[in-house]
Amino acid sequence: MLRREFLSSGLSAGLLCGASATPAGALARAMLSADSALMEMAPVTWKPMALGLLIKPARDPEGTIGRVKQLGFSNCFFSLDDYLGKYTKALAEQLHGLLDKYRVTATTAEVVQPGPLKWNFTEGPATIGVVPRATRTARVDALKQTSDFAKLLGIPYVQTHCGFIPEDPADPLYEETVLTIRGLAEHCAGNGQSFLMETGQETPTTMLRVIRDVNNPSLGVGLDTANLILYGKANPVDAVDILGPYIKSMHAKDGRWPTDPAKLGQEVVIGEGLVDFKQVFVKLKKLGYTGAITIERETSGPQQVEDVRREKIYLERILSQI
Repeated sequence: MLRREFLSSGLSAGLLCGASATPAGALARAMLSADSALMEMAPVTWKPMALGLLIKPARDPEGTIGRVKQLGFSNCFFSLDDYLGKYTKALAEQLHGLLDKYRVTATTAEVVQPGPLKWNFTEGPATIGVVPRATRTARVDALKQTSDFAKLLGIPYVQTHCGFIPEDPADPLYEETVLTIRGLAEHCAGNGQSFLMETGQETPTTMLRVIRDVNNPSLGVGLDTANLILYGKANPVDAVDILGPYIKSMHAKDGRWPTDPAKLGQEVVIGEGLVDFKQVFVKLKKLGYTGAITIERETSGPQQVEDVRREKIYLERILSQI
């Protein structure tokens, strides 16, 4: 994910992520302790490298999940920021029922809230992820809530942007971030999940250092192919060489390098940017990647649906050749 804005309109309501929410950890913990029996879930069965779609179900749960199936996808990636503070067993049962009804698998749950969040180079370092001290506690609470809720749905991955992690391991913020990520990885592991760091604000080398310093097998990587370019951090093909064994989820997204030192690069329709998807897929396949390939398109309205359809055809053609 790059930013969290999209319009809930017409055919595309719910495809991307947006809106802020305030965490309520006590509510989630009370819900879980009141009913410790988890819902019976079918095992995760999506095929390796199957195409999926990033969605935000809160605004129209049935319409959004039904649209995933309508567009020809077998799986989806849940962005749950709009549900923060509202996690209940009843909500889990509702979403489970809709996933079952439309035969769609939810692969990953992600939150990046609460705010503020500024998706740029000037304010981003102080507002994104778990690096900033001012919002760290609230975001850790939100992620733990999300892990507990995802457990009710049988979702195996919890993902977020960890932020502009310092490249200098001697920076005090680096050690604080490592300790924070270790705690999140431990919490997710306790729920039978992996905790994934989404690529973007940090270099792949820094992310690899964090993985080794955290030293928890439940910690992995959510590869966002465009973010590496949009933040000017790396070519995604090269990033797979660095992070490959730890990649457990993937956002298929395209973009161009930043040309303004204050603003991120431009996200574009897959096939019109700089990501070499064939090389990324070839490398992931050789590594034995078993996750989904989740399309994320940051437009809105009818254009979003049209873009997703085009991107699906483009990626299917490439996948058929490897």
